[in-house]
Amino acid sequence: MGTYERDYPRNRVLIAGLAELGIDVEEQHVALWERERDKTARGFLSPAGLLRSACRFAGGWARLAPRALSGPRPRAVVAGYPAQPDALPAWVVARRHGAPLVVDMMVSLNDTLAGDRRHGGAAMARAGELADRLGLALADLVLVDTAAHAEFFARRFGTPRRRLAVVPVGAEPEPFAPGPLPDGEMPLALFYGKLAPLHGIETVVAAAREPGVPPVRVIGSGQLGGWLRAELARERPAGMTHVPWVPYEDLGDEVARASICLGVFGTSEKAGRVIPNKVWQALAAARPVITADTPGARELLTDGVDALLVPPGDAPALADACLLYTSDAADDSAVV
Repeated sequence: MGTYERDYPRNRVLIAGLAELGIDVEEQHVALWERERDKTARGFLSPAGLLRSACRFAGGWARLAPRALSGPRPRAVVAGYPAQPDALPAWVVARRHGAPLVVDMMVSLNDTLAGDRRHGGAAMARAGELADRLGLALADLVLVDTAAHAEFFARRFGTPRRRLAVVPVGAEPEPFAPGPLPDGEMPLALFYGKLAPLHGIETVVAAAREPGVPPVRVIGSGQLGGWLRAELARERPAGMTHVPWVPYEDLGDEVARASICLGVFGTSEKAGRVIPNKVWQALAAARPVITADTPGARELLTDGVDALLVPPGDAPALADACLLYTSDAADDSAVV
């Protein structure tokens, strides 16, 4: 329920999972945030941009509330990700029906804006923390993506651990179906994401400049998009290509064409707690994964078994891991 991003993988996977469990899911949704692909843009986070968003948010809930308040009693009201803006109106709906409120917070808004992305200074930090605290206080159950994030919320905000449920991000099986690695082609390393600091694009570019590293295809735009464009203009690594955006429905084809999929390599605290969509998607597609060795990653991956884990921010280690995968592929192709 609410203004959640309907096509964001987190919400798609959660809805599909509930349906697989035999739970009827009725979506009551108004599209707001889908209009802004890059929510780190100055215009979106400026005072005028935030005011426009607040007005659209109020108007969206004005349309949604009559139907939500008058409908049949649900077993639970779920505020979809990102849930912090919707927590209060969803709580009103839940209390009207006497139903529990589930808030899919996944990650901290304060930690995202003021910690990892360092946006907006003290005012943005206070607003993010207030939104986090309000959602945590109103929810009967809070969904997060990793145990590391559950511990963070319990420690940082004092939320009782029993009210925090770890629901991994996962991946949709259909667009990311397993398939054979590309045969007889130059190995290709794929990196995609919103170019937020936690993704560690600086580390990827530096690693791609090391001798022998396979070509890297970068898909994405966002906070560090300007830095990436300038860096590629200054000294583009051999074979590196950059595409600002690919529709989600085409992303599975991009993964299928890759020989290696790269995760996140940032050094922020938040980067240490996440397992991003792209890692789950690459694993679902049976692609080799290289990502940072973090507490979050260790919840899912064992180094040298499920993936290669490298120290966060360590470009030479990432380059060595890419070379290890490509040398293994060369050895396999030589076997007759």
